[in-house]
Amino acid sequence: MNKGVQNKLAVDDWTRAQRTFWEVRTLKVILLVLVLVLVVVPCRATEGWTRPMTCQSSEASGESNPGGGAASRRTVECDESRVSLAMKELNSTGWYWGSLSANQAKEILQDAAEGTFLVRDSSQRDYLFTISAMTSAGPTNLRIEYQHGKFKLDSVLLVRPKLKQFDSVVHLVEHYVQLSKTGHKKAPKSQPSTPRNGTVPLLLTRPAYATIPPLQHLCRVAINRSTGRVRDLPLPNRLKDYVADYTYNV
Repeated sequence: MNKGVQNKLAVDDWTRAQRTFWEVRTLKVILLVLVLVLVVVPCRATEGWTRPMTCQSSEASGESNPGGGAASRRTVECDESRVSLAMKELNSTGWYWGSLSANQAKEILQDAAEGTFLVRDSSQRDYLFTISAMTSAGPTNLRIEYQHGKFKLDSVLLVRPKLKQFDSVVHLVEHYVQLSKTGHKKAPKSQPSTPRNGTVPLLLTRPAYATIPPLQHLCRVAINRSTGRVRDLPLPNRLKDYVADYTYNV
């Protein structure tokens, strides 16, 4: 067999492998969509849709309240709306534990693998939420700060300006889950778990579920992991709206 024929066969094999990969991936999305069609539509048809709250100023509603008082009220309304939406998303995840003490979180995570995490209400009045996670040195807690309509991790003063800010708690968690996965893949296997300076790396890789989410929610999370183009899927609009209502992959 000459070299040209061998090259052509190699290209054909590679093309078939690519086609098989995309066919399997497409089939996976279609199966998940099928489950959504069978499960979500009957449920949503009877329950109706819940729309996210939006920020509305008093001026938009036809009221006239000039001055700083009106601006202050609009800020409060927007904060309430942002926190309400964050709570709505958290309640959908299954890994939000609500009112849970630090000691209770420690007991839950004590025998878990490194990277296991949960989100709970903060025990401190100045913070709304806390991430409890299992590290190589044991369970630890990291508070989530809310300021000026954004959520970010609490940290020391020098590091705080460098931390990313997010519109929701789930978005924040999704970011650090992705960061943990990519950073863990890049780290050499010989690298010690505890750096020489005594700090312990925080990994968020596996949620600890308080309750198992509904099947339709798990399906839309899997769809979000498979494709970022939900609007292009051959779905009824009500299903696209349901999937788009939770755009995260965690």
